[in-house]
Amino acid sequence: MITKEQIAEEYRLIQDEICAALEQLDGGAHFEQENWQREGGGGGRSRVIQNGNVIEKGGVNFSAVYGQLPHTLKKSLVVDQDDFFATGVSIVIHPKHPWVPIIHMNIRYFEMPSSVLSDKPLRWFGGGIDLTPHYVIEEDARFFHRQLKNCCDTFHPEFYPRFKTWADEYFCIKHRKETRGIGGIFFDRLAANDELTWTDIFEFSKSVGRTFIPVYTELVNRNRDKTFTENEKNWQYQRRGRYAEFNLVYDAGTKFGLETNGRIESILMSMPPQANWVYNFHPQPGSEEEKTMGLLRKGIDWVG
Repeated sequence: MITKEQIAEEYRLIQDEICAALEQLDGGAHFEQENWQREGGGGGRSRVIQNGNVIEKGGVNFSAVYGQLPHTLKKSLVVDQDDFFATGVSIVIHPKHPWVPIIHMNIRYFEMPSSVLSDKPLRWFGGGIDLTPHYVIEEDARFFHRQLKNCCDTFHPEFYPRFKTWADEYFCIKHRKETRGIGGIFFDRLAANDELTWTDIFEFSKSVGRTFIPVYTELVNRNRDKTFTENEKNWQYQRRGRYAEFNLVYDAGTKFGLETNGRIESILMSMPPQANWVYNFHPQPGSEEEKTMGLLRKGIDWVG
């Protein structure tokens, strides 16, 4: 039986691997680390990289926190226990180049002891990886989704279609009637069952984490040397505004961090360094911006 300590240690290692690989990919900037303690129990390592050759701002956070679960979360999780443990790695990268996409990845584990509602501990894994291109390049989108499907298919044939649909629904900016990007995979409350052991699910979680670097390295290298215009840079800032709207209004991780008295700088690490909001913007007919807007919708089959 895997323990929460083993899970946290493996997640720390994944944070180390990803930071080292991102520094090599950027070729200029290095991560700065802050160790922090959570009032109530636990803490983490926040690592931020800024003003690099490729990455304008990025964060790779690890946390392992425990203590008393706030009443609001007890109600939303439908549990009667107070004690909890949660650990995970969360990544957001905002590139300088408008043709290089924003990427987000998260893997996490949550545990509570047995309660009057169940004689077994309540535990699950969650996470996912999704891509937010400023400009949707269809060949890149197909590559991204095929790599995620390969990762999922190693563990269960239903994972990719199930988690891809979940991502389409989750990463939707409802008040804009558009998706945040081209989705990816998203899963939550994934627990052992007749087909999958806890070890299987933990290995899947780690595989998602380790898919991040080869996928993002390929996408960066495909696009980092393209020329771009001031108009394309302004469009990048506008798309970052949509990213910020989603994270502040809908993102479950942001809400969990705020409601569990997490470290605010780490919680809001995902915010872009600069974003614009243009009033009542409409892209020019036939433009790359209009093409991208037409692809920010649910249900696109990127692997077919």
